[in-house]
Amino acid sequence: MASGAVAQEQPHGPTLAEQAYRTITDRLVTLEIRPGAPVHDGRLAEELGLGRTPVREALKRLETERLIVSYPRRGTFATEVQIADLSHISEVRQQLEPLAASIAARRATAADRERLGGYLTRLESASGESGGETELLRLDMAVHRAVYAVTHNPYLEATLIGYDNLATRIWCLFIDRLEGLDQHVHEHEQMLQAVIEGDAAKASVLAAEHVDNFERAIRALI
Repeated sequence: MASGAVAQEQPHGPTLAEQAYRTITDRLVTLEIRPGAPVHDGRLAEELGLGRTPVREALKRLETERLIVSYPRRGTFATEVQIADLSHISEVRQQLEPLAASIAARRATAADRERLGGYLTRLESASGESGGETELLRLDMAVHRAVYAVTHNPYLEATLIGYDNLATRIWCLFIDRLEGLDQHVHEHEQMLQAVIEGDAAKASVLAAEHVDNFERAIRALI
């Protein structure tokens, strides 16, 4: 998966602001930028080889998505990961993830099905062994985004990307203590197959189970 791939590319490729947004999002979601850490636009611009303007545009967008927060005279920081938010995040995802899977199954084009088939192949060979947990999580995120895109509903897609980002940050906070990461990610295989086959009811049920299993796994540790 391309790092931070959280939106569809424009016909002529992503803008500089979009490139900055994707990369910074990836760092925030996987906790490479730790919760509460300062976020400096100048430092990020230098690291990414971009100007400050696209980085600032990206940071404005990330603030609306609750991944960073700015304080007058103090600066900008990565938001803290609040475990108390888990129930709120899950409450939304339990409604919208099954909806997205169901719509995707009904609306998927031949090209969409081929693309999802590519993710299915990647899932079948994916493993979290040998320190590959973060890459496995990135694949998990990519699969979610691929399904959201197939809904062909940009509002639903954007909403779910935001909540999936917040959920993944919670997952990353516990990644060293969680067992069964491979199993959690491989749960997508049946759901993707259902979407590809156009089985909306089955896709919806499997997406709901996936969200429920995520919340149960986290709650077992807190």
